[in-house]
Amino acid sequence: MLERLTRTLDFQAQALQLRAERQRLLASNIANADTPGYVALEMDFSQALRQATASGPPGSAGGPAGTGPAHLAAPTGLSQAGPAQTLAATQAGHLPLDLREREGASTLRFAAASQTNLDSNTVDMDRERASFAENSVKYEATLRFLNSSVKTTLDAMKSHTQG
Repeated sequence: MLERLTRTLDFQAQALQLRAERQRLLASNIANADTPGYVALEMDFSQALRQATASGPPGSAGGPAGTGPAHLAAPTGLSQAGPAQTLAATQAGHLPLDLREREGASTLRFAAASQTNLDSNTVDMDRERASFAENSVKYEATLRFLNSSVKTTLDAMKSHTQG
């Protein structure tokens, strides 16, 4: 019983952490909307969640039921970085040029450009704002679910000790 509860809470905590990381990535895209040559990035949330839950707590078989590939829809409009797309670092402190060098980067993709800009910037503000708003709602829903699970557990423990 306790293992099942822990798995559920771990799953929700991992989902919350990934939602926060996706929000940071979307905010970065929006902040760089006017940066010439900036290539917008997107996180494959379902893949990141599968990776996070696959390594679940010790002794578990991954995440809770209902988290298989059929239950998690992948975001659309993503493409893997290809050889034609290159990034250039102008200072030593810049992020690695190869996205695979970054921690957890296997879930990061270059966002598909919906239109060509003269400055080669691939940020689509309408898509980024919509994704930001959608992710905010999902973040809050995950947080509410996590809070509700903890509150329910605490209430059950209180009623058990009083009864």
